[in-house]
Amino acid sequence: MPKADVIIRFEDVSFEFSHIHPIVTGASFPIRRGAKIALMGQNGAGKSTLFGLITGTHTPDSGRVIIEKGATIATARQVIPRSEMDLTVREFFQLCFPKKVYDIDPRIDKVLEVVNLHVHSHTPIYDRHIKTFSGGQQARLLLASALIQNPDILLLDEPTNNLDKAGIEHLTEFLIDYKKTVIVISHDATFLNAFTQGVLYLDVFTKTVEQYVGTYTDVQAEIIVRIERENIKNARLAKEIQAKKDQANVFAQKGGQMRVVAKRMREKAETLEEEKVDVRKEDKTIRPFVIPSQPELVGEVLTITSYSTLNPKTHKVVNHKADIKLKRRDHLLLSGPNGIGKSTLLESIANGTAEGSVISKGVRVGYYRQDFSTLNFNDTVYDSLLGVMEKKIEENLRSTASGFLITREMIGSKIGSLSEGQKGLVAFARLVLQKPGLLILDEPTNHINFRHLPVIAKALHEYEGAMILVSHVPEFVEQIRIDDTLALDKK
Repeated sequence: MPKADVIIRFEDVSFEFSHIHPIVTGASFPIRRGAKIALMGQNGAGKSTLFGLITGTHTPDSGRVIIEKGATIATARQVIPRSEMDLTVREFFQLCFPKKVYDIDPRIDKVLEVVNLHVHSHTPIYDRHIKTFSGGQQARLLLASALIQNPDILLLDEPTNNLDKAGIEHLTEFLIDYKKTVIVISHDATFLNAFTQGVLYLDVFTKTVEQYVGTYTDVQAEIIVRIERENIKNARLAKEIQAKKDQANVFAQKGGQMRVVAKRMREKAETLEEEKVDVRKEDKTIRPFVIPSQPELVGEVLTITSYSTLNPKTHKVVNHKADIKLKRRDHLLLSGPNGIGKSTLLESIANGTAEGSVISKGVRVGYYRQDFSTLNFNDTVYDSLLGVMEKKIEENLRSTASGFLITREMIGSKIGSLSEGQKGLVAFARLVLQKPGLLILDEPTNHINFRHLPVIAKALHEYEGAMILVSHVPEFVEQIRIDDTLALDKK
């Protein structure tokens, strides 16, 4: 590939946070101008760190990351930091620029049109606080904050999280038409297949970056063929190696000149050992698990007689009547577009502040929030898990943690230091240890490796307590038993 066509080049790049936490070793690959690339890898592999090496947030321990001279870079982050939640929309977008932009309002209008965010209210959108937007609307704001910079290199970190179907379709169309370089971290294979032309795979086991041409599905098929070919080669070599070792043993026992022959046989076996290849390991998948339900509950767990929604266009509150009674084994799906108030309703139910909703006395509520704000980011993983256990049994804690790929190193780490995907796995481990009577789940697929989703869906399908679920991923919902649906956009 001519150097003139390359906008990013990694040359033998290695980076580690500590000697026990290496991220990447000897990475070398080019990315051409205008390419649309998927960056894949297991939760915690270091995908976001790779973005940091591109932006200059991280400096390689060795090797070089070369960016085309003058090329600008912008990143659409996974989540809006809590420190920015009290900012106005104008202040939020002003942070995207090193100097004050005096004509920023027209730019905001233009970029919000691109991400299909139309919000009408009594307060001008520039003066609205970020915390007043729904999770899906915040996802659009994150994307817009990158696009307003008109970068030569656009880095998107899980951009479909919290987006409804219409939002994902709009984003997909935009990326198909986008003429500049795009690198995307996502676990949504369908989304990636629609516009990417290549894959960078960060292997969590070998700490290397593999580069492939084609869509994600093409790459998966190529990897399967490669693994099969490598396994066949290694099996043949293993057979030859054993034969040489057997011959060496026979010749060695005969003594004399035969010992020289035996030595040659052993040397040949060692040479064949070196020819064996490290077969690419697939991502580990979490173990099948069960979320135990609170055993002593009888009768109604949750009653909903009324609820409120927001009109996404006018931002006005609309009140509705309802007649919903959830008992053990009742699973309720909450549906509706971004901005209608799904997360707000779930939070108020979980906190016991929702007018018209009553949780029966003594019911333990397991609440999975899409922004993980139920987790204390200053806690260690160990303390976070221990805190929800009724009986503090060390063996149960560590066994559950292991099933969710929480390693010995991770269990002593602070929640805030984990990747978003790892936080999600900790949140599920807490639910298992908590044994709730009412399970409330707000977008539980966000940030989670797609390999884990069937395992999680099965656990939710088999959950014996009462459950309320919000998810914009129909393929995930289809795997879960749903007894009733409350469509918040139904008139």
